Amino acid sequence: MIYLQLFLSFLQIGAFSFGGGYAAMPLIQSQVVDSHKWLSMAEFTNLITISQMTPGPIAVNSATFVGLKVAGLGGAAVATAGCILPSCILVTLLAKLYLRYRKMDLLQGILGMLRPAVVALIASAGVSILVTAFWPEGIILIQKTQIDMVIIFIAAVYLIQFRKMNPVLVMVLSGVAKLGIYLVGTFLL
Repeated sequence: MIYLQLFLSFLQIGAFSFGGGYAAMPLIQSQVVDSHKWLSMAEFTNLITISQMTPGPIAVNSATFVGLKVAGLGGAAVATAGCILPSCILVTLLAKLYLRYRKMDLLQGILGMLRPAVVALIASAGVSILVTAFWPEGIILIQKTQIDMVIIFIAAVYLIQFRKMNPVLVMVLSGVAKLGIYLVGTFLL
């Protein structure tokens, strides 16, 4: 019975959590804390933290964590399956429709109009991340700029674009560089 409850609860979350992981949090809280009382509010807060720290979508990580806590490995598998099933069905249907109608001028026109919007959304997210990294206080002033972050960013772009270095390696090197700067600053000051 617990497996069915886990599956149906996370099937609802997967089906109605449009807008990404953060949009799913109220649904997860409603199912996990309020309706079924599988977690306390303090445990739910920890769940959010753990879900953000681990790779993968927040809703899927939450499903796995709750399922594991409530019913062990079987519960984790069932809750995760319930969470991803609606997306799998939707993507499969969309792929079939796309393959069937991809040559239609109307569909190509719609996809062509969406490309600039997608590029703008990605660029907006990138600019937001840069602003947060360079000016953590949110005030964009030259004297408030974190020069070390600017240097690491420029070095990372150079290594990826011109040296064709693996992006994962560049991320690790960037983290090591920032740690080194922090340690030097801590012990010298």
